[in-house]
Amino acid sequence: MSTRRPNIVLMVTDDHAAHAIGAYGSVVNATPRIDEIAATGARLDRCYCTNSLCTPSRASILTGTYSHVNGVYTLLTPMDPNQATFVSALRDVGYRTAIVGKWHLGDEPEHRPSGFDYWEILIDQGEYFDPRFVTPDGVATREGYATDLITDLSLDWIDSLDDDEPYCILIHHKAPHRPWEPHPRHADLYTDPIAVPDTFDDDYSTRTLAARHAAMRIADHLTLEDLKQAPPSGLTDDEVALWKYQRYMEDYLRCVAAVDENVGRVTDFLRDRGDLDSTMLMYTSDQGFFLGDHGWFDKRFMYEESLRMPFVVSYPDGGITAGTDVAPMVTNVDIAPTILEAVGVDVPERMQGASFLDLLTDGEAAPIHDAVYYRYWENDDINHLALAHYGVRTERYKLIYFYNDGLGLPGTSGSTYEPGWELYDLEHDPDEVNNVVADPAYAEILTGLRARLRELQDELGDAPHPSDIAMV
Repeated sequence: MSTRRPNIVLMVTDDHAAHAIGAYGSVVNATPRIDEIAATGARLDRCYCTNSLCTPSRASILTGTYSHVNGVYTLLTPMDPNQATFVSALRDVGYRTAIVGKWHLGDEPEHRPSGFDYWEILIDQGEYFDPRFVTPDGVATREGYATDLITDLSLDWIDSLDDDEPYCILIHHKAPHRPWEPHPRHADLYTDPIAVPDTFDDDYSTRTLAARHAAMRIADHLTLEDLKQAPPSGLTDDEVALWKYQRYMEDYLRCVAAVDENVGRVTDFLRDRGDLDSTMLMYTSDQGFFLGDHGWFDKRFMYEESLRMPFVVSYPDGGITAGTDVAPMVTNVDIAPTILEAVGVDVPERMQGASFLDLLTDGEAAPIHDAVYYRYWENDDINHLALAHYGVRTERYKLIYFYNDGLGLPGTSGSTYEPGWELYDLEHDPDEVNNVVADPAYAEILTGLRARLRELQDELGDAPHPSDIAMV
């Protein structure tokens, strides 16, 4: 293993589901360049976000903290960029630092990137074509396709550095975020029928009201802007739903194709520069995404397709063996401590995550978590009506409490709804369609999971909802 400090290249996409990546067994698309990172390094099989929403997840990745600590709960709670991040820690020890692309942690001057030598960020969600970038010198419109441009700017910055300077760059893509506008060069991709998930017709019959309340069904809530054309006439309701699914997936996967190409551009650039082996090269997404699973698009829920993030990493000089598969659970809060440990920098006490570097380099390393904590705060948001909840995931079980209260946070509706519990046995029900919370056979399991949930909240400094406390 080399003692040289690695360069850090972290590529983050928006809403890229792990099950739309070849290395994770995708049956709907191919991603050879993302797969290459996994093949030459490691794939994390169970990397979970702690709040499945763009702004909060990005804050957790940067700060190594949960939403209730970093203050980023919803899409409308911007981040204080002056709080400690892994990037500021790297800059303090001599790294050159940069971020290019989607920031989404606040557009006002006081919320723009801090701790970066160079930054060019999209405004809010950004545009796919001819996007506007905010820079320290003002706003610049750049002609072209966002995924390509973000890569161009990133590689140009690395190329401007002296060879002996360690660097850290965050390459943050807009894609494949809604409304899924692919580059014309990919117009011929995915025109054949795309496999439909087994749970596409989920009727939510065993769940609490949250699943039925949410406005993210492909059949009912995709817009004309999403679909780009109206469904053909003469179709039944079921046929319209399947037509919408195919249109959605065509554009989503075409956006992913551009991402995959540009991941390859980064890899090839680092290889040509002689940096690849000495670079900790990572690819992830800010959360998972529903690809017709349970009939949905979007994310927010603690269900597996939304909770699970892709994460692949290569770093040959750091002792990551090619083709490593990491089975133990990790979270997005653990990413910052892992990067800092790889560099040899002390992890700030404020960071709540645990480094998973040993899991990447030692096949015998012990898991860092026996359970992970999740909390979604943006109750009854105006666009998707997803309800607030928290929960715990263990190796086998998942317990979710839908407390359905926005607690007055920005982005919530102010409405509250009857709370309820959901419990899933992931060994017997990996698709999470059978809520067994009322099954007497699981009474002891339920009691243990509720206790573990409360322990995690205590450990992390979060507070249970008053309605949950009242049940005890």
